[in-house]
Amino acid sequence: MKLLQVRKGQFVYYKNELHKVYTINPLAKKSVHMYRIKDMEQVTSKAEDITLHRPSHMDAFMFRGQWYTIREDLEPEVGGYILVTRPDPEPMSHYGLNEFEKVEQIEGRTVVTARQNPIKRKEFVVLKEGRGPESRNIAYQDVTIVPEEKINEDARLAARLSRTQEIQPNIGDIYLNLHDGGRSMVVAVVGDDVWLGHGEKLKIEDLLDADHWTLVYVNTEFVL
Repeated sequence: MKLLQVRKGQFVYYKNELHKVYTINPLAKKSVHMYRIKDMEQVTSKAEDITLHRPSHMDAFMFRGQWYTIREDLEPEVGGYILVTRPDPEPMSHYGLNEFEKVEQIEGRTVVTARQNPIKRKEFVVLKEGRGPESRNIAYQDVTIVPEEKINEDARLAARLSRTQEIQPNIGDIYLNLHDGGRSMVVAVVGDDVWLGHGEKLKIEDLLDADHWTLVYVNTEFVL
């Protein structure tokens, strides 16, 4: 389905691959800002160049190098992931459409996530690690036209991302704060300390904590 109006959080296909919209800049020529779900690579596009996909039961896709299957028939588990498909956040919560959230606690029919968001059972579906023969591969809009080379590259993706996470932050890298949704650029690295663009100082080990921050852009032109 072609989109005339784009909404933050939507799953879309761009150049045959599954992406997620993370912001919209209506003043820009390429107004839709997205990241490729399998590896968090960012891209910008026009609305007419993307196609909407509404995630559903048994859809399988790669998220940061790992396969997951959407399951509406399973209950969440501590340490597992959920996908928020019908967001109804409380006033102090920070999540929206199609947010990936890691479960930290389960309180009855509500989960509390690693970002301290209480999310009601009716708001999310469970992401089951792996994929089975009955699942639908939605990583690509048309799997039949994907070159074998790219399929092999996907198979190596998890190991590559694991190595990337071990790399020290560099000036120009951009990290996403999983608690408030803010994006910050690394402007200085001295010893074990990192300074972000808005003035915050962190230890490198804190910035690499996957429950609080995620790398969304790697500056390949500047390496310490």
